[in-house]
Amino acid sequence: MTTRSDRVIGIGEVLWDLFPDGKRLGGAPANCAYHAQALGARGIVVSAVGEDKLGREILVRLDEVDLDRRFIHVDTQHPTGRVTVTLDEHGRPDFVIHEEVAWDYIPFTEALRELARQADAVCTGSLGQRSAVSRESVRRFLGATRLDCLRVFDINLRQSFYSAEMIAEMLELSNVLKLNDEELRTVAGLLDIRGSDSAVLGDLIERYDLDVVALTLGADGSRLCTRDGESSHPGFKVEVVDTVGAGDAFTAALILGLLRGDDLDEINEHANRVASYVCTQRGAMPEIPEHLRLAPPTAEA
Repeated sequence: MTTRSDRVIGIGEVLWDLFPDGKRLGGAPANCAYHAQALGARGIVVSAVGEDKLGREILVRLDEVDLDRRFIHVDTQHPTGRVTVTLDEHGRPDFVIHEEVAWDYIPFTEALRELARQADAVCTGSLGQRSAVSRESVRRFLGATRLDCLRVFDINLRQSFYSAEMIAEMLELSNVLKLNDEELRTVAGLLDIRGSDSAVLGDLIERYDLDVVALTLGADGSRLCTRDGESSHPGFKVEVVDTVGAGDAFTAALILGLLRGDDLDEINEHANRVASYVCTQRGAMPEIPEHLRLAPPTAEA
């Protein structure tokens, strides 16, 4: 039986992805919270929207998918976030991310401090910290979590919204890192880590005391690495509609597998299966079929 005792927090951007055929709700932390809930945990979004039509539509949409949005701040000074998305012939997205929007100004409150203490896992990325205000809120939130909380840094390098300093500081605050193969090369260059992919992954684990590093390889699957071992999965071949949200679905499945205490091969297989399914659907938050869902390991108190 699926319960909701594990709280998975996505903190950072929530926005509308503006596709050629219409808008769809997105933002990597919100996507991760959605998929965590769809797979069996309790997803909670921490972000900000504008006091405008697009912001109201986001709140309505989050209600429709039954996501806890009590911690989304309504900003009277800045508009709701928007991203213009174009897709190439392989379904791969290209993004134009509009600036000076509400999720750049997420305030840190006592309610967020208390939520952080209750979190079993927190997922955040680099994009949501492009502004000083939200960057400070994210770091204060992570600093308020319990020692046993999964603090997942799902790097999403977009445009020029990242730096070596920010990445290094976030790695110090995290215990799980997720990135793709292109991001691995960029991060290695920024942090002056040399060698093969395996050498870079091992260096990241040792240098930043990480428990797990997840490297996604697109259609070629993924690698999960720890100090004690590694799991590789070749991925599943599917007819791709678009890849938006697939990485966030992978992250959510990774989080749930770690919370359950599953072994690396089980986590890797399930995460690839979920991400592959999302690639066959339009948008970042498709309905997840029952056979992909997991029950968390603990019962609701």
